[in-house]
Amino acid sequence: MKKLTVYLVVLCTIMSYRSFGQIIDNKIYVNPTIGINTNKGTKENPLKSLSEAAKRVSAAEGEGAITVFLSSGVYGMSETADFNAKNWKFSKTNRLVIRAEILPDDANWSPAEMPIMISTMPFSVEKNDKGELTGGQNFGIMVQNSHVTIQGLRILGEPVHENPSKGVLVRNYPIMWEGKNLEDFRVTQCLFMGNKYALPNHLGILANGKEQEIDHCVFYGVKDAVVMWNSPATNSSMHHNLIVDSYGAIVWTWSATGDFKFYNNVVSNANVLWILNKDEKESFSMENSVIVGYHSYLNKGGGPQGFGEKANPEKLKAGKDVLLKKEGKLEIIEDQTDKLFLHIKPGTLGSNIGAGLFLNTK
Repeated sequence: MKKLTVYLVVLCTIMSYRSFGQIIDNKIYVNPTIGINTNKGTKENPLKSLSEAAKRVSAAEGEGAITVFLSSGVYGMSETADFNAKNWKFSKTNRLVIRAEILPDDANWSPAEMPIMISTMPFSVEKNDKGELTGGQNFGIMVQNSHVTIQGLRILGEPVHENPSKGVLVRNYPIMWEGKNLEDFRVTQCLFMGNKYALPNHLGILANGKEQEIDHCVFYGVKDAVVMWNSPATNSSMHHNLIVDSYGAIVWTWSATGDFKFYNNVVSNANVLWILNKDEKESFSMENSVIVGYHSYLNKGGGPQGFGEKANPEKLKAGKDVLLKKEGKLEIIEDQTDKLFLHIKPGTLGSNIGAGLFLNTK
């Protein structure tokens, strides 16, 4: 009897995954407060964790759009949410979308409605060739598919002592896009937050592939905002973002090609603006942006434990419509009850660029 019960439980689990493509028009709902991971994932019976939603997407077979809706609440991520749908076909128009149920441009949105992602998982152990400990890492949301959008989330790092000893770095990567021959990855309307000492957010987005678009995001107190690495990031862009108090670098164009577009971004109080690949092969330009307060203009090389060395400043051109000031800070709204929480104060320098969480700024 016991064997029969176990068999039936396993069979039901397998059948639920196999039939996923038929469930609720390819929509999965997640709610960390009332959800249960054995639920169907409907709006009335949501899942509890994003990692469970990722497992269901990864097990799906078929093609078409899949949308994962996250309700407001705190998502303590005890394991990586690994989206790796090998037997499901997405396309430019039929995408995998991981999004907040309520988005910034919705009439009933407020900053408090954003799903809050915070990692609580253990770290891998990293050692050098001599067997000496050099650190550890983990990943919050791992995406291994093309044609993906992540939208409307508040993304924190992990409460860890990032540098426990000299030469040792422990870090969390909240979003990683990784795989072979990937294309078309967008992160939009997300708020990345961190604190260097209490809640380090080491690197908001680590991405490997072409057609990357990072837009209308806010990076507040994050070490590094965006790193493009490994395979050539052709036809990629970073626009309408607000980056405040970055103690690393704003963008690392290690794998970006010369067609990378950087425009309508606002930066206040940054350590390093831009880091090139160590060979300085590509040249880039900035357009229609406001940058006030930075330590270094352009570096090359670097890695998790360093920001490289000074690069040839001619490799990064600031267009005529770029305001570039070495000293100063911009006015940021810190009132948590304000809909413009952590945005540029209206009417002040940088507020006319349209940078921030809202697609519709009219």
